[in-house]
Order: sequence, then structure tokens, then C-alpha cells
Amino acid sequence: MLKKNLFNIASLTIACFLPLAQAGDWFHDDRSSYDKSDRFDDDRWYVAPFGTFIKTGGDRNASDGWGGGMGIGKMLDKHFNVELKGFYEDFGGANGPWSLTGGTADVQYYFDRDKFSPYAVVAAGGMNSCASANCGATVIGEAGVGFTYELHDNFLVRSDVRYRYNNNLNAQVQPGTDEFHDMVVNVGFVVPFGDKPKRMERTERPAPVAAAPAAAASATADADGDGVPDSVDKCPGTMKGSRVDNNGCPVRLVLKGQHFQRDSAELTLNARNILDEVAQSLISDPQKNDVEVQGHASSEGKESYNMRLSQRRAQSVADYLKSKGVNNRLIAKGYGETQPIADNSTEEGRAQNRRVELIWIED
Repeated sequence: MLKKNLFNIASLTIACFLPLAQAGDWFHDDRSSYDKSDRFDDDRWYVAPFGTFIKTGGDRNASDGWGGGMGIGKMLDKHFNVELKGFYEDFGGANGPWSLTGGTADVQYYFDRDKFSPYAVVAAGGMNSCASANCGATVIGEAGVGFTYELHDNFLVRSDVRYRYNNNLNAQVQPGTDEFHDMVVNVGFVVPFGDKPKRMERTERPAPVAAAPAAAASATADADGDGVPDSVDKCPGTMKGSRVDNNGCPVRLVLKGQHFQRDSAELTLNARNILDEVAQSLISDPQKNDVEVQGHASSEGKESYNMRLSQRRAQSVADYLKSKGVNNRLIAKGYGETQPIADNSTEEGRAQNRRVELIWIED
């Protein structure tokens, strides 16, 4: 019966707030529309007062009751909140009035952060249970689902429905059993402290700018041939073959060809000549971005060996650039054969897959 009632009340609670969720699609403010990414970097502390309806299990021989409490929590990231809660609940029973005073540590998992944000929650804690004058220390565990609905950056409505397991640890508060199974419905609000972080822009550079048509090229100087006129090029002298953004600054450089001795991380003379140009470009580049040096391999040989070899080769390139005076932070990482750019069934494709890539990381 309790499980049936739990399902019915949970369904009713969610149904009552569906109009609010739909209304969120029509909500507009001075940003023109609500942006989910606004909350991704929200790590504020908050307080959360709430009222509680408790539906007691049949093992208590008690009526349903009411209570309330307060939570103090922190938003960790896009999905997780942690919270400490205290509560008090009371209700009548066959062996006298009951009172429950306790606290839990909660972990909430948000499926999405929006104006209407559903979540799942698990909690563990303890409480003091009293039936008339008979009291005892008990442990509890809870699991349930709920949601928040944002009315303002610093005010959210919140509700959840939870199953609660209660073990009285041989305290014999209720003669005949020390295990109880209740359902609680919490309704309250959340008040975060401080200003809500504004939208954090995606750290990707703009798409590469196509080279100007041949007819226009004669009228617009482009000394380094990267497709960006010198008049707006913020990174003149970009090495040949680099993919650039619309400021003329490098985004990616793929080094193809025979750069290493066979089955080795030792650089060839040709590779060192190319890396000398890369080093000079990095030294003169006014944007001292971090650079990820990626090593990639074809599918020849064992996968685990290729992974180790690609890591050593990436490190070899990073070490060589450092020895030439490059001050950028260089992050060497091997990807083995996991990111092919060509067909590994042909020698031509395998040659393309044996490569080193330099990726400029946006600040």
C-alpha cells in the first residue's frame, strides 16, 4: 500500500508542476531567452528551508504527520549538489504521539540545469525517534526524485518525494519491530548566496577563414599565406600548413610524413627542420597559449604498444620544442590508433594516420 501511495503522490506532485515547466519555454528576460549554459559554472552555497508531509508505514501503527527543516548546501558542477539537512516531524500513533528529530547528508544528481531541473537524491543520516516517552537513536537512509524551478537567480522553488528506511538499532521504540518504511514529501525553496555566474563562452576558436579568391589576393597582402590579410593578422608569420582563426592565429598544425626513426621516438633530420620553424613561430607568437602535442599511430602492431609509442613521440616533439626556447606550456599526449583520419587498410591511409598534431588551447 505504501509503495502504491508513494507512486501516486510522486506522480501528482510532478504533474502539478508540469505547467510551470512548460511556462519556462515562454519565459523571457533582458537576455531574450534562458540559456542552460548559464548554470554550468554555478558553484554557490545556498540555504533551503522546507516543510514536510510524512506518510507513515503500517509497521508504526501511526497516523500521517507534518514537519519541516532546513538544508545548507553547495552546487558542485553541472550535475551535483551536496547538502546537510536537519528536520523535525511529529504525528500521532496507537502507542502515543511520535516525534522524529534528525539530520541527513544528501547528494543530488541533476539530469539537466534549466529553469525546470529534475534530480535524483540519496541521503544517509540519523535521528532520535520517540513514541510517547520511549526514545532511541536510529539510522536512516533515503532515496527519491524531485525538481527545482527557478523564479529568480537567487530564489528557486523545490520539491521532492523520498522513500525512507529507518532502523531503530534494537531501541524497541515500537514494540515488535525496529525497522520502519515511510514516505516523505518535501516542499520548500532554495536561496543561493551571491550573484549567479553569467554565461561562460565556449572556449573554441572561430572556424578557419578561407583563403581570399585569387583575384582579390593581388589587392590584399598576405605575407604568411594563411588566408588572413596582413592588415588584420594578429599572428603574422604563422608557419605554413597551420589552420588559423579569423585573427590569423594558429589553431591546429598537423605534421605528416616520416618524422621518426622506424619503431622509435627519435626525430628525423626532416622533422627537426620543420620543428625549428614551429619553435620560431611559437616564440614570436604574442599569444602564449598552452599547446597540446598529440601523437597518433596507424593500426599496425598491438594497440597497447601503439599507445605507448605515440606518447613517447609526442613527448619527443614537446622536449625538442622546449630545447629551442619555446615558453608555451606543452602538454604531450599519446592517442595511439584511436583517432584515425584515413583508412588503415591501405598504406597511404596508414601513413596519414602516423602523425603528430599541435593543438592551440584557448585561454
